[in-house]
Amino acid sequence: MTVLDPSMTMFDPSMTVFYSAARSFEQLVRGLDTADWNGPGLGDWDLRALVGHTSRSLVTVIEYLKGPALTGPLVDAPGYYLAVRDVSGAAGAEAIIERGRQAGRDLGDDPAAAVSALVATACSDVAQAGDPVAQAGDPVITVIGGIGITLSEYLQTRVFELVVHGLDIARATGRDYQPSEQVLEAATVLAARIATRSGRGGPLLLGLTGRAELGDGFSVV
Repeated sequence: MTVLDPSMTMFDPSMTVFYSAARSFEQLVRGLDTADWNGPGLGDWDLRALVGHTSRSLVTVIEYLKGPALTGPLVDAPGYYLAVRDVSGAAGAEAIIERGRQAGRDLGDDPAAAVSALVATACSDVAQAGDPVAQAGDPVITVIGGIGITLSEYLQTRVFELVVHGLDIARATGRDYQPSEQVLEAATVLAARIATRSGRGGPLLLGLTGRAELGDGFSVV
């Protein structure tokens, strides 16, 4: 497969960060052993389901770029998470768990190779969508729940998912996972923006500066 050079196709800094996050996820999955795949992952997911769920951050980019653009109000990256809460809540926890399991099954007999193929396709599709020669610019896409968002903002949410679940996979398997500082910064900044937008910026800042405990179960998503 052709490996893209993001410096040649970058239409927005979010593309470079997404490309790096996707490649870090790919390397992590490539380092897993056969015995890992049926082991514990996260919550009700075994590792295959967790990796499958994480791979949907690539699948959705591929799928949404093929769909029609929404005309109307758009959300940004933090607004996306606030908007999908209602959608996810309506779907129910069991439906979300099963979707992750199905995504794991969809990776087939060679899940690492399947992830590599998804990374290559997603990065290629993003590069083509932002090709200045084709004047595609920063397209508006329609995502889950009929939500409209620009591709550059949506990519920020995919970086967040790849990093957070990459850390989950590393914890579950004892593997080393070292995304770049730029990728970690992007994910952490988005977490802070989500917390602030949802009224929890103060507690998060106090926790990050050692002034208070965030408490069990604190999450910005």
